[in-house]
Amino acid sequence: MTRVPALPPAERTPQAQLSEAGLRSIVGYQLAQATIVADQVFDEQVGHPGGVRRVEFTLLALVKANPDVSARQLARALSVTPPNVAIWLERLESRGLVARTRSERDARVQHVRLTEAGLAWVEEATAKLLKAEQAALSVLSAAERAMLVELLHKVALARRRPDRAA
Repeated sequence: MTRVPALPPAERTPQAQLSEAGLRSIVGYQLAQATIVADQVFDEQVGHPGGVRRVEFTLLALVKANPDVSARQLARALSVTPPNVAIWLERLESRGLVARTRSERDARVQHVRLTEAGLAWVEEATAKLLKAEQAALSVLSAAERAMLVELLHKVALARRRPDRAA
């Protein structure tokens, strides 16, 4: 039986202590591993206590930043179908977090706005997430964390728009 040499902790998976050889330079793998941390923070702070899914939180945050956004714009921003957004908005509306109104110019268009309860909820959830992420990412300096956010944003900007697909 071949014995594998001991690896330094930085080269092993956090939980199972498996070698990550061949995976360390793959961005998708590293993003998936980092997502585990971010998902745990979300679940502990917002998801389980508030019963809101990640995508619903994202919708609420986008609506906060873009009052009277259309459901179609939200679908495009999240790369999902308008029917999916409609289902999530129905759920959020039934909880009293958003209100939808028909456009006066085009009855097919729905504008979405946070209710007072929705605004309070998303502000509190965002504050909790920021604080918990800072604690979870305490292995990073403030500058490293800012750099990570900037780099991830640049990666997200590389997403191709459907009308620009090659």
